[in-house]
Amino acid sequence: MHYAPATDACPLPFSPFKSCTVPRPIGWLSSIDGMGRANLAPYSQWQNLTFDPPMVMFAANRYPDGRRKDTVLNAEETGWFAWNMATWDLRHAVNASAEALPHGEDEFLRSAITKRAAVEAPCPLVAESPCHFECRYLSTRHLPGNSAVGSVDVVFARVEHIHIDEAFLTPDGKLDIPRIKPIARMGYYDYTCVTDVFEMRIPGDSVVADAGLEGKA
Repeated sequence: MHYAPATDACPLPFSPFKSCTVPRPIGWLSSIDGMGRANLAPYSQWQNLTFDPPMVMFAANRYPDGRRKDTVLNAEETGWFAWNMATWDLRHAVNASAEALPHGEDEFLRSAITKRAAVEAPCPLVAESPCHFECRYLSTRHLPGNSAVGSVDVVFARVEHIHIDEAFLTPDGKLDIPRIKPIARMGYYDYTCVTDVFEMRIPGDSVVADAGLEGKA
């Protein structure tokens, strides 16, 4: 099977594009606007970029009427947003926070999630989440699409503070991922849950290569 998305109709009843790039980490992002109103929303186009210093990005498609997402506007206005790890236990809250509410309505309240103060960022963290990043806004790159909803704002940020719940660490100081059970986005309405972990080391790797893979400068 082959088709060109720019010129051909998709031969399948559902587009396979998002189901090929899987699993995708969920950027469960909290932010605050200039009036102090909190916002919480999940983004499935989220990723770390580098580790020295740690930098991240997320991509937010615009609404069908061309409006930009609140998280993008809030990050630009205040200079901050926070990432909260989405887990199996928090899956219903993550899904509830995805609802498109009017600007200014608090998704923390709608999702029955507890706010926790950050160290430096003005926005709250999800208290129930085991891991958080406080992210300082760097820039936005707008990529126009063939439609309003196909247009996307890509936001870049530097991680200034990392929070880890020590209850989810292994005895040797690693994140206990099978216990945390992060969830990730698939295609369609599907998600997956990380419960199995295996290790593979690169043949002939060096101390420098190992440091890079472990996120050390």
